[in-house]
Amino acid sequence: MDLRVYYQKIRDAEARITDEFPVVVSKETADGGKGGTRTEVPRRIAAKLLVEGIAELAQPEEVAQFRAAHAEARRVAEQTAAATRLQVTVLSANDLETLKGKMQRGTKE
Repeated sequence: MDLRVYYQKIRDAEARITDEFPVVVSKETADGGKGGTRTEVPRRIAAKLLVEGIAELAQPEEVAQFRAAHAEARRVAEQTAAATRLQVTVLSANDLETLKGKMQRGTKE
């Protein structure tokens, strides 16, 4: 294979891709590649995968599903991280009664 032609094909494919980070869908390959896996990659990598026939660009509805699932996973991860940062303060019974009394009187000390 002529490397100049190969890299020209990659540059041409890259020019046709409009997104900075497009979502690609993998194709099943003879060497054991699993088909149907969606991945967000840089434009240059997407072009290389397209030229090599390993992946294809995802359809707009597939992109929307991928990004929605990714956003949900991120929300869950942030929520889990926030739960680990939860701080608990242990008060004695006397301290609790003192705080309750101050709140009822409306005073701050």
